[in-house]
Amino acid sequence: MQVILLERVAKLGQMGEVVSVKDGYARNFLLPQGKALRASEANIAQFETQKAQLEARNLETKQEAESLADSLEGKQFIVLRSASDAGALYGSVTTRDAAEAATEDGFSLDRKQVKLARPIKELGLHIVHVALHPEVEVDIQLNVARSAEEAELQAAGKSIQELAAEAEAQAEFEIAELFDDIGAASMDDDEAPRTEGESDLVETPETEA
Repeated sequence: MQVILLERVAKLGQMGEVVSVKDGYARNFLLPQGKALRASEANIAQFETQKAQLEARNLETKQEAESLADSLEGKQFIVLRSASDAGALYGSVTTRDAAEAATEDGFSLDRKQVKLARPIKELGLHIVHVALHPEVEVDIQLNVARSAEEAELQAAGKSIQELAAEAEAQAEFEIAELFDDIGAASMDDDEAPRTEGESDLVETPETEA
């Protein structure tokens, strides 16, 4: 199907261009989202009469997107999830989760603006691409952790593997200290001073004459 683009569409073309696309892509995405019109003579003529208005609206929304991008660029948002000790999530973090995390922190994002190649299924820091406008894109970071404390450590640069290794080392240290304490207590018992009159000799009963 041939369509005329009403805005820039990545990997497809600029506003006003007539391009050929698959019918399903046009019917399911471009046309219902108002990004294009069928490239009929009537629609092309309609676009020409509305071109200046469309360009002005595009410029306004682009400026708004650029302003948001300036404050959003490089921002980190915490997403708390349950996960195994190895870092695998019990579930996943989706575009909806990313949009909600940013919105809760004061940035209005729609899940459709968030671009994920696949859902996030591991703890850690993840770069997420956000398309604020056809011509304005920005990267944010999701800090996926099991607790606020763990998120803080990850933000400081520690990976889940390092945190697990530190926890294991701490547990081993505490166990070693426990055994040292038990050993010291045992030695103290062995070396306890004898009471007055206590003898090393064992008295045997006297036999009758």
